[in-house]
Amino acid sequence: MNLSILGIPMDLGAGRRGVDMGPSALRNAHLTRALRDLGHSVTDLGDVRVALPETADKHSEGGMVFLDPILDACRGTRDRLAALPDGTFPLTIGGDHSVSMGTVTGNALRGNPAGARMGLIWVDAHTDYNTPGSSPSGNIHGMPVAHLTGLGDPSLSGLGGGWHMRPEDIVMIGIRSVDPFERDLLREAGIKAYTMKDVDQLGITRIHEETMDRLSATQRLHVSFDADALDPSVCPGVGTPVPGGLTYREGHLLMELLSESGRVTSMDIVEVNPILDTRNQTAEVMVGMAASLLGQRIL
Repeated sequence: MNLSILGIPMDLGAGRRGVDMGPSALRNAHLTRALRDLGHSVTDLGDVRVALPETADKHSEGGMVFLDPILDACRGTRDRLAALPDGTFPLTIGGDHSVSMGTVTGNALRGNPAGARMGLIWVDAHTDYNTPGSSPSGNIHGMPVAHLTGLGDPSLSGLGGGWHMRPEDIVMIGIRSVDPFERDLLREAGIKAYTMKDVDQLGITRIHEETMDRLSATQRLHVSFDADALDPSVCPGVGTPVPGGLTYREGHLLMELLSESGRVTSMDIVEVNPILDTRNQTAEVMVGMAASLLGQRIL
């Protein structure tokens, strides 16, 4: 498989600094080598240009912090991914989760200017379904899924032109932290979200089976994996840790099952914060998750 790695070193959407160094941490954890060892052809495309917080305009328009520079970075990400040739598997590494507005859109538009119908598997402790009006913080990394479905600020929700994610094509796994107004929006949209209670009761295998059934009509599958989906004991280097997350093996099992489906065409790894990490543990774990999605097996 031809893999293309693209870094988006952005921490403009988060409330804590440090995730802009996530792409470097993942590369230092031997991401490219791990994927080449699986037999893939890997090209590192470098990084999307992102404004520095110290020099960017922090003006909060409509309750959103760093709107303009985040929009610029997402446009750049979208354009670079949309231009990749067919048959390429893009692995985008962030950066805070606001980058997914660019990655999801770019992957949907790749080879199809009108946008392909794409399933989104959102592995995260948070639903990230706030809008500017519902967000208690104004941090855009808590809003990407809402904007991908057409809610919120028109400039961010319009990144795909006329294309938007269909709520029925989104499945969230590992959820355990949701704001009150965000919960109402999520229910209205009808997005399927598996909380940690569901993980405990159903298990990862059944959740994977139900996810594949729900997304059976989609042409592509994109996995957006926030490191804070895993328990903080597994991934301590995240800005918004929430106890009680996915275990190391639950994370790997989910990735292994998605790999066996043969349907995943792109992936994000986001919210790795080396400032808060222990000896690059979080980056190393997330490299392992990517390797499991891309074919690594125990035997």
